[in-house]
Amino acid sequence: MKSYRKEVWFNVPTRRAFINITPKVEECLIESGIKEGLILVNAMHITASVFINDDEPGLHHDYDVWLEKLAPHQPVSQYHHNAGEDNADAHMKRQIMGREVMVAVTNGKLDFGTWEQIFYGEFDGKREKRVLIKIIGE
Repeated sequence: MKSYRKEVWFNVPTRRAFINITPKVEECLIESGIKEGLILVNAMHITASVFINDDEPGLHHDYDVWLEKLAPHQPVSQYHHNAGEDNADAHMKRQIMGREVMVAVTNGKLDFGTWEQIFYGEFDGKREKRVLIKIIGE
């Protein structure tokens, strides 16, 4: 069995964003040479997320609005965590959207359902963040 590991870095200029990272994951899969196995993609920061869904701008807008209703950023004083910080809402948004995804690799390709893509969700941006891509298989 082969193993491959790579960290992919992002610098998101906005506080919140959804970035389609499927092409980066596919590049790593090609680089790994693995044809059958599993890919783990996980956010390496506790205020960011990795998830699978449709690459449709309306859906991303709806996620942003929904998450802000569930865990509003303002007022920052509503959260005990924010004593000296302002990102408690980002921790909660990450908890809802999830830390990682696992995708099967079949015949050297991501074994997706219709419309599925991998996204990096940023909830406390304006600084460097990273995801881990770990691939195991043959």
